[in-house]
Amino acid sequence: MSSVAVSLRKPTTDPTPEDFRSGLSTLLEKLPANTVQGHAFFSVPANEPPWFDTGLDLRAGEHVTVLAVGHAVLPSEHDLRFYPDMQLWYRVGESGHIFRGTRQSHSFMASQPGRLYFGSYFPGEWTTRTGAMAVGTEAYRMMQGGLEILVLRWADHPLDGLKRMVALGDVSSLLASEIDRLQHAVKPPEGWEYLWFLGQSEIYGTGPDSPAQRPSITCYTQRDAAILHKNVSVPLSPDTRLCWSWKMETFPCQLPENTLENHDYLSIAVEFDNGQDLAFFWSSQLPVDTGFRCPIPTWTARETHVVARSGSESLGRWMDEERPLHTYYERFVGTIGKRDETHDPRVVAPPTRIERIWLIANSMFRRQQGRCDYGAIELQTGGKIIRVN
Repeated sequence: MSSVAVSLRKPTTDPTPEDFRSGLSTLLEKLPANTVQGHAFFSVPANEPPWFDTGLDLRAGEHVTVLAVGHAVLPSEHDLRFYPDMQLWYRVGESGHIFRGTRQSHSFMASQPGRLYFGSYFPGEWTTRTGAMAVGTEAYRMMQGGLEILVLRWADHPLDGLKRMVALGDVSSLLASEIDRLQHAVKPPEGWEYLWFLGQSEIYGTGPDSPAQRPSITCYTQRDAAILHKNVSVPLSPDTRLCWSWKMETFPCQLPENTLENHDYLSIAVEFDNGQDLAFFWSSQLPVDTGFRCPIPTWTARETHVVARSGSESLGRWMDEERPLHTYYERFVGTIGKRDETHDPRVVAPPTRIERIWLIANSMFRRQQGRCDYGAIELQTGGKIIRVN
């Protein structure tokens, strides 16, 4: 992964709303006639829950590019900020499926006619693919800041229009970034896909072969988050084990990751058929086998984190790991074989199967870079080996 490709994913600077509007307005005035059919600027406050009505009615097949700057702020001593590549979501029509871009710019073709809506994501979480929320509207009242957005409605394909526009100038590399995304977007490894309610991303890609002579999965994150998953269907028994190799290059957080403001990490996780997941991560300093419930409120009831490796001594080296899942579930989540509301009342049923393997990257809170590679990933049970990667 080249440094040029990585650098184009984020703006070179975070322009003020005034510079964003004035800079792009100047470029639009210089564009040849009929390049764009229309454009509009919007300010979306972070304290308004989805959905923000733009008043723009898109035609089926219409090409649109959205550029955005700004951030939503969760007021605290820790300066928690959330940027457009994670925070800004889209919907076309009242019943359209929601989606987001992978950068602070996103081009798309309307698959159906309808009104264009924007959604400011955090502190919410989606419960349906049409944009219902898991939190009430009161959760948004504490939020501050907002997003400045430009919608470009093209006469032709977005790439042609963007190239004409960038020839006249740019604002914080937003145009160059979208051109790069349209031409060189990082695709997920074959057989893997992103968790729908966190959205698409360019965090994970396919890398060179690992020591096991299998293509590695690369991970690069900076002030964003994603979950990549692959379906499996494996019975959970006392001998079921998760085996994997990984190479950590950079921790996204240098502080204990078990608090909300420090909860940036890279991990591999197992999703069980009861909705619980068990995530093994490489901590910058927490001791091995430290376990805790996820500090993100909308994830606390379903996710448990366990430190699989700790410290910087082995950074840059491939390391092999193996964990007995039955044992670790009982130790950190709840008793298997019977309901156990005394251990954790949120766990309402024991698991019987493993449904998916997840790769998780989060750098939303500290907004630092995190890098690692994953090699061989396997599930072993009943004398069988199920290759995941």
